[in-house]
Amino acid sequence: MATGARSHLKQGEGEDRQDSPYGTHKCSYCDKEFRFKNKLNKHLRTHTGERPYQCGECGKRFTLLENLKIHIRTHTDERPYRCKECSRQFRQQGDLMRHIRTHTGERPYRCDECSRRFSRLSNLKVHVRTHTGEKPYKCEECNKQFNELATLKAHMRTHTGERPYKCEVCSKQFRVQSNLKKHTWTHTGEKPYRCKECDKQFSDQSNLKKHMRTCEQCSRSFCQSRSLRVHMQSHIGENL
Repeated sequence: MATGARSHLKQGEGEDRQDSPYGTHKCSYCDKEFRFKNKLNKHLRTHTGERPYQCGECGKRFTLLENLKIHIRTHTDERPYRCKECSRQFRQQGDLMRHIRTHTGERPYRCDECSRRFSRLSNLKVHVRTHTGEKPYKCEECNKQFNELATLKAHMRTHTGERPYKCEVCSKQFRVQSNLKKHTWTHTGEKPYRCKECDKQFSDQSNLKKHMRTCEQCSRSFCQSRSLRVHMQSHIGENL
C-alpha cells in the first residue's frame, strides 16, 4: 500500500465518539439527531460535500474512511473475504454475502407487485420499474430512456462505437461484457445452460429456452411453453 494511502487511513481514526451530555447531536442543516458526535460529522458531509479521505495512489477522495479502505483494495488487489463453498475471494463483505446466495439460492428481496424474489436489492429496484414504467436514465444523444444505468451506458456505445470488452483469444471486441462472456464460450466449449428435463446443455440461454419449447415428437417449436403443452395433447395416443 502506498505511503500516501497509509497516511490517509490514519486520518479521522481518532474522531470524537463522545456521547452528548444532552443525549443527541443535532444537524444544523436538517435537524436530524445523532447520539454520537462522529456520526454527526459523517452526516454533515452529505450536506457540505466534504471528502477528507484521499487515496495516495490515484487521488480519488471519499467522505468516509471505510470507503477509502475498500477503494485501496482496487490498487492492492487485496480480497480478504473468501467463500467457503468455492474459495472465490472478494474485496467487500457485502459482495461475499451476495455471492453466497448463488450457492444457497436465497432471494430475500420480494416485489410487492408480483411477489417475484431477488438475491440483490439493486435488482429488485430495477425490476420494480417494470411495474411503474419509470425510466430515469436518458440518452443525451437521442433522448431514449432506460430503467437501468448499465443499459444506458451500453446504449451510449451505439453512438460512440466504443467496444471496450476484448476477447483474449481472437481479439474480437464487444460493447457489452455479457456478450464477450458468451463469445468466450465458443472458444472454451463451455455450456452452462442445462435442460432440467433431459440434461442437454447449451452455451446460449436463448437456445435453451427454444429447446424447452420444442416438441420432441415432431420438432415443432412454439413461442410459449403453454402453447407447447397444448400441442403435446395432439400426440397422445399416437404411440399406442
